[in-house]
Amino acid sequence: MAKFVTGKKACAVNPLKMSQPIGGALAFMGLRGAMPLLHGSQGCTSFGLVLFVRHFKEAIPLQTTAMSEVATVLGGLDNVEQAVLNIYNRTKPEIIGICSTGVTETKGDDVDGYIKLIRAKYPQLADFPMVYVSTPDFKDAFQDGWEKTVAKMVEVLVKTPEPDAKRDPRRVNVLPGSHLQPGDLDELRSIFEDFGLEPSFLPDLAGSLDGHIPDDFTPTTIGGIGVEEIATMGEASWTIAIGAQMRRAAEAMEKKTGVPYRLFERLCGLGPNDEFFMFLSEISGREVPKKYRRQRGQLVDAMLDAHFHLGGRKLAIGAEPDLLFDVASMLHEMGTHITTAVTTTQSPVFEKLQAEEVLLGDLEDLETLAKERGCDLLLTHSHGRQAAERLNIPFHRIGIPMFDRIGAGHRMIVGYRGTRELIFTLANLCIADHEANHEVTPDTWKNPWDGDGHGHSHAPATTPTHGTVVSTSHH
Repeated sequence: MAKFVTGKKACAVNPLKMSQPIGGALAFMGLRGAMPLLHGSQGCTSFGLVLFVRHFKEAIPLQTTAMSEVATVLGGLDNVEQAVLNIYNRTKPEIIGICSTGVTETKGDDVDGYIKLIRAKYPQLADFPMVYVSTPDFKDAFQDGWEKTVAKMVEVLVKTPEPDAKRDPRRVNVLPGSHLQPGDLDELRSIFEDFGLEPSFLPDLAGSLDGHIPDDFTPTTIGGIGVEEIATMGEASWTIAIGAQMRRAAEAMEKKTGVPYRLFERLCGLGPNDEFFMFLSEISGREVPKKYRRQRGQLVDAMLDAHFHLGGRKLAIGAEPDLLFDVASMLHEMGTHITTAVTTTQSPVFEKLQAEEVLLGDLEDLETLAKERGCDLLLTHSHGRQAAERLNIPFHRIGIPMFDRIGAGHRMIVGYRGTRELIFTLANLCIADHEANHEVTPDTWKNPWDGDGHGHSHAPATTPTHGTVVSTSHH
């Protein structure tokens, strides 16, 4: 069990965390035809837009109510109304998702009330799907914004089934956490379908931010789950939540529809996937396909091969709670020591993390502690690259943003295959680091008493010449 420690610094020097509105906006991007709208200043939206474009390398739909100083003081009804009308008339979305920001939360704008007034004033918007989520960026973090938004989607968009409605035994709801990339969702979809199940992902970033090119340009999201499919999620037989952050949405689903849920806090590692696959076998009535039995064997072999390189390493990791817990726990099982862990917000999963403490801090804290504790492996997002360079230790990018590498959205850590690929990547980093710092050359094996290498011996007169082995190792 890790002790949760809050940093004492007055400000973040090199921020690790991202804000709630950004997490909420990304969740809305997993819906088809969606337009996320940040209720705040233009700068808030510009920051999020640039961050997502650099990470996914895709066009990102994101709008703003463009609150000025005067509008913030007087109230944002006019700005929200104008933004909703402009989006509805110009981009023709299927849904508008609104997230608050720090300035509007400080003022105390009643956005739910604004939406009621707008619906009453404009008949065409009376039944148009609009979801508002309170996501002040002066508290909590990216993961919290995602968590609240998905839970609100369930509360607003999912319909309560009729008392005599029958559930589809093949259909399952999947609530993925913010720590999963589109590549993870693609892998999960294949797994569910191989068990004969029909998954509905909420949100579904694999449909909207997986890098596919549409036939025609659209200013909204170009894929993801549709509003009409969300409405029928109460017909599913099970809800599967991935990541502790999704418990809230799963409970909301069960409360509204009666659909039972199963929470998997981890899907990276051998044990968690064994549990996951056995559950799918149970609810589908099918045996685990041979394909995945083979993948399991490959993972076990990969763990055997890689533990020579990962075992004993001292890990420094900085990430959102669910991502930190998932990846660090897998590495602990490989023999890596979780020496330094820095995160962005509180989470119950830290009670299960095999580390002494988890610090609520920034990347400066991560670098300082990693140096003090002699860490020799660093995992965090792309803003940690300078720290890794100064520490001269292997560095692997995880989470968002990952702007200095392409294919970030296609990486995966779930399943036997995703775990195996992550293990190979990290082990190879450690091998490359060893080769770089312990380069083997002909001089490495030179006998220290062999002179200058040109046949001129400088050995002392007392050096044994016959019948004695002289060590050639350098200390």
